[in-house]
Amino acid sequence: MPTISEKIQHIQQQLHSENHDIAVGLLSQLNVADQARILSRLDARQQAQILRELNESSLVYAFMPLGQQLNVTKHLSISELVPILDAMPSDDFVDIYKQFSPPLQLQLMSALSEESQQTLTDLAIYPEGTAGAMMSSSFVTLSPDLTMDEAIQALRVVAAGQETLYLIYIVDAEERLIGVISLRQIIQALPELSIAEVMQREVISAQVTDDQEIVARALAYYDFIALPVVDAQQKLLGIVTYDDAMDIVEAETTEDILKSGAVTPLTELSLKTAPILTLYQKRVFWLVILVFGSLLSGIGIAHFEEIIAAHIVLVFFLPLLVGSGGNAGSQSATLMVRALATGDVEFKDWFNLLSRESLVALCLGGTMAIAVSILGYIRGDIMVAVVLAISMLGIVLMGCLIGMSLPFILNKLKLDPASASAPLVTSICDATGVILYLFVASKLLF
Repeated sequence: MPTISEKIQHIQQQLHSENHDIAVGLLSQLNVADQARILSRLDARQQAQILRELNESSLVYAFMPLGQQLNVTKHLSISELVPILDAMPSDDFVDIYKQFSPPLQLQLMSALSEESQQTLTDLAIYPEGTAGAMMSSSFVTLSPDLTMDEAIQALRVVAAGQETLYLIYIVDAEERLIGVISLRQIIQALPELSIAEVMQREVISAQVTDDQEIVARALAYYDFIALPVVDAQQKLLGIVTYDDAMDIVEAETTEDILKSGAVTPLTELSLKTAPILTLYQKRVFWLVILVFGSLLSGIGIAHFEEIIAAHIVLVFFLPLLVGSGGNAGSQSATLMVRALATGDVEFKDWFNLLSRESLVALCLGGTMAIAVSILGYIRGDIMVAVVLAISMLGIVLMGCLIGMSLPFILNKLKLDPASASAPLVTSICDATGVILYLFVASKLLF
């Protein structure tokens, strides 16, 4: 079976030979996600050529990365772009529309269908990062007074074009959410029973102003395929589907990983296509900050010049000790950042975790102290071994406590705990480790 690379090469050959029909035919045999994946390997002009002829161009376009969506629109006319946007899922349509330039938005607004214009009016008003901004207006509602037979007939009428049909939401005359029923329940129930007799009345929902991370977490926790979104009056406004939640989880995880490396998130840009200047700007701030942070280590070394000159063997173990503290601190910070992100721990757990982390750090530091003291005895004498053992124990303990506490402090200050990145924790631990090591040496060797 041909690989994706072989399929891409074959399709590109057909395009170069002006055999667009063959290329489109090859693509049409694949899943829309695979079609989008193949298109992502082509240039924007080729992407536009194929999108013009694909039957499911709107779905393929929806699966493409945002950066490529914006690029390909430059090669599509308004008359070619409008049908693609009109057929897209409402939440994806609103997301991409918000990224268009104001002049393009004005051109599209007058050309879009009335349904798409209404979708923009309804969904584009909500702030980014909220449930309202990520919800879809494509959902099915039924009256609680319908029988199961009547419900099935009603679903046949409205089924086309719905994003999900497995969960049907029950609303009253004021469009307030009062229940939920699954398609399985409707099919299995006696035909003469009413929806009100079968539906689940306790409905788990999200407020339209809820943070998108909270919504994604709720979908994962309850294992739902969709979550209804309501306003303060319980009026049903939309739904957030599982695939949208997974997109949020992926984006948030990517952001946390980048922050853990002291890199400002690239938002929707691809690493392959991001401008050089953008990549520079995303990385330079933290690197400059960390440079000045590392000066503290130099200040500490300068302060203890005499002890270093008298016992040059101490320099041999300096990278080992401060590196161990940084590594231990980075481990603790990573554990805490992830635990805070998943909701496993909260600020109220800090004191309990502090005592637990102290015990773990003492065990880790004690083990490492034994190993490094042996090396110290071999390279120096018994006093050097004692200095190394005490320093290692203190440095690892301090590193773990710094790494564990920093995410909590940032979280309390309403900052992103992921900013407690490994380079930041390492720089702090390096500086404190140098000072602690040389302080212990000055007290025991002088």
